[in-house]
Amino acid sequence: METPAAISIRNLVKRYAPAGNAPAKLALNDVSFDVPQGQIFGLLGPNGAGKSTLINILAGLVMKSSGTAEIWGFDIDKDVRNAKRSIGIVPQEVVFDPFFTPFEVLENQAGLYGVPKAARRSLELLGQVHLADKANAYARTLSGGMKRRLLIAKALVHTPPVIVLDEPTAGVDVELRRQLWELVSELNAGGVTVVLTTHYLEEAEQLCDQIAIINHGQLIANKPTRELVGMAREKVVVLSLDGEVARLPSHAAFLKCEKTGERTIEITYDKDRTNAGEVLALVQGQGLGIIDVTTREADLEDVFVHLTSQAAA
Repeated sequence: METPAAISIRNLVKRYAPAGNAPAKLALNDVSFDVPQGQIFGLLGPNGAGKSTLINILAGLVMKSSGTAEIWGFDIDKDVRNAKRSIGIVPQEVVFDPFFTPFEVLENQAGLYGVPKAARRSLELLGQVHLADKANAYARTLSGGMKRRLLIAKALVHTPPVIVLDEPTAGVDVELRRQLWELVSELNAGGVTVVLTTHYLEEAEQLCDQIAIINHGQLIANKPTRELVGMAREKVVVLSLDGEVARLPSHAAFLKCEKTGERTIEITYDKDRTNAGEVLALVQGQGLGIIDVTTREADLEDVFVHLTSQAAA
């Protein structure tokens, strides 16, 4: 029997009514996709693409115009209570009452969800996000990274099977980003389905099992990450030559050829039409001596730029 989706979205539409001189806006246009249980699922798109609107609909903060959405099998309109109990949202904004300690923040949040005192896991969650030693410090004394981790713990107080992290690493340093990546992986290994939005495409490529891309309110891709990256047809070869480049080599198989230094050139080619060996032979056939070669495979960023630019055209 097929496992039901953690989140199931069908024909979701959100229209914002005109306000003042601003025209009506179609923020989501007939969006449909499933988030499989147990995955780290990436939701990507440029600013203003509709990601936050979609997340806010799941969180119950924005009313959809039409379509359906289910969280862990519970319809967000017909079974509001169970749908909300099945999801934890970690917002972009870091907002806390500065006079509560992390322990009190979690206790209060658990109370709002009706978690009995005996069933609360505040100290356990603080340990899980590596904040056990800060349990009784004022939240205002925490660093930005600690506050982000506390937000994650806050989203887990009611033990939801699904958690949505909206730009969790925005504005944090490299080391903290790595720590947050590890925390997300730990949560997922513990059975939590994770939906991740991020502008760091390297982050999405490393963490996510599957990625959906939204642009101008429409779903333009939804594939396993490896399959999505494999859509990129371009490959780059960087050549160090034995002399100064007087004239760039050219061939119909080259999509682009650029001089990047006195003795270096960068050639972009379609890997469906040729390969690196043939590129080197073509360059040497035009009288250029090669002393070093490096190649660069296409990555998620290449695919993302290609798909979003196509959609905008």
